[in-house]
Amino acid sequence: MAEIRTVTTLRAKRDEIAASIRLYEQQLAQARADLAHVTAAIRIFEATGDPRKMTRYVDTHRLMKRGESMTLCKDALASGPKTTRELAEHVMTAKGLNTGDKVLAKAVAYQLIHALRQQRLRGKIVLEGKRHGVSVWRLPKSEKDSPKTLPLL
Repeated sequence: MAEIRTVTTLRAKRDEIAASIRLYEQQLAQARADLAHVTAAIRIFEATGDPRKMTRYVDTHRLMKRGESMTLCKDALASGPKTTRELAEHVMTAKGLNTGDKVLAKAVAYQLIHALRQQRLRGKIVLEGKRHGVSVWRLPKSEKDSPKTLPLL
């Protein structure tokens, strides 16, 4: 049986509207991306230096003075072995940073990993092992924990 012309016309119109909606959704996604970039540029030019107002993409090396992160880590390790994540959370709390910000916590943890490894080579910190895939650090208990010479790489 032949279709009624009205049904055929309505289906064509439906397809046309669906195509328009897809186009508008693509344009909306592009507009949202443009808005995010403009907002980021505004934040860069309005930066005040207040750690509570910093965005997720701030250079974490400027948050602490030289050696401050290791001092905070050693204070935390004085109470016993800690994982890298626990040390990062301790440092963030001590600096008044948002510990709920996962991106910032990860950036601080990566920065600490490098510093902790350097301190390990100097014999100032001991890598005790791993717990659930995360390194566990502690202070050396005695002279035997500290290497007499630096290990060759």
